[in-house]
Amino acid sequence: VQLQASGGGLVQAGNSLRLSCANSGRTFSNYFMGWFRQSPGKERTFVAAINWSDGSTIYADSVKGRFTISRDNAKNSVDLQMNNLKPEDTAVYYCAGKIGSWKIYSTEVSQAKIYNYWGQGTLVTVSS
Repeated sequence: VQLQASGGGLVQAGNSLRLSCANSGRTFSNYFMGWFRQSPGKERTFVAAINWSDGSTIYADSVKGRFTISRDNAKNSVDLQMNNLKPEDTAVYYCAGKIGSWKIYSTEVSQAKIYNYWGQGTLVTVSS
C-alpha cells in the first residue's frame, strides 16, 4: 500500500475543496481508509473513514454534514469532498490505510495509532 494525497490549496470560507488519496499498491478484502488533519501545534485528529468493501462511513462531529468521504474502486482512490469550509478547517490533511476488519475496529477507526499506512499530507488553508 502506497498512499499519495493531493488536492489541497487556499480557499475562502464557505467554498469547497476536494482531496484525493490514491493507492498505488494493492488493496485487500479487509481494508479501510481514513482522513486525518493536523493544525500547527496541535495533535492529529480524525476527520472521516470509509470501509473499502461496502462503503460504510464514519465522520467526526465537526465535519458532519459538510464533508463527504467516498471511494473509487476503479481508480483505487478515496476522496474527501469538503463543502462550506471554515477557517478552523485549516490544517495539513493526511490519508491513512488500515488492513483489518471494519467491524472489529469499529470503535477504533478514529484513532490514528491503528493505521498501518500514511500519505504525505496536503495543506488546506481556509481564509476568512
